Amino acid sequence: MKNIDDLVESAADLAERGLSKGEIADELNVSRETASWLVERSGSGPAPTETAASGPHDIHVDWSALGRDSSRLHHIGCAMADLLSKQGEDVDLTIGIEKAGAPLATTVARELDTDLGTYAPSKHQWDDDESDTSDGSFSRNFAQIRDRDCYVVDDTVTSGNTMTETVEAIQQQGGNPVACVVLADKRGIEEIHGVPVYSLLQVIRVGSDQSSA
Repeated sequence: MKNIDDLVESAADLAERGLSKGEIADELNVSRETASWLVERSGSGPAPTETAASGPHDIHVDWSALGRDSSRLHHIGCAMADLLSKQGEDVDLTIGIEKAGAPLATTVARELDTDLGTYAPSKHQWDDDESDTSDGSFSRNFAQIRDRDCYVVDDTVTSGNTMTETVEAIQQQGGNPVACVVLADKRGIEEIHGVPVYSLLQVIRVGSDQSSA
């Protein structure tokens, strides 16, 4: 995706397929507010050419060139595993945050010789017209927490809410999140509840609007 028009078109396509705005945010690697704005713009006629002043302040991270190639994805996962490799000797579980964090977590788990679990965050059920959303959940098809030390893997940090939710969910299950890792961090978050957060890329906005992300 090269510009706002592409994002608006993609948001419209995902909305027509029945995805919630929370899922659209996840697919496009943007905040929920940005996803909502994109969907609204897609229904208001042709996409505008001037959007910077009126649109949300956000950064879109398109890592599809990595995600669509299994070899590239493997190498990226290995690099993420390397960031975690010295963070705990007794870690035997890696939790991938669905959807995009799961394939990255698969490689991380293989490289670090851990079991694999996945967590579906509550934002996947979020939409503008819903006052409440369901709680997130761990998939029963993969390894369970069971009071284990674990790593947490996702693709991007946008607001930090999803990573925070996942860390808290692991702790509520009696687990001990030792460290988190993401491909790109748009907030520069160093830790969540005392759990360190590592990233291969950090995106830093320079300008008067940088605090509004």
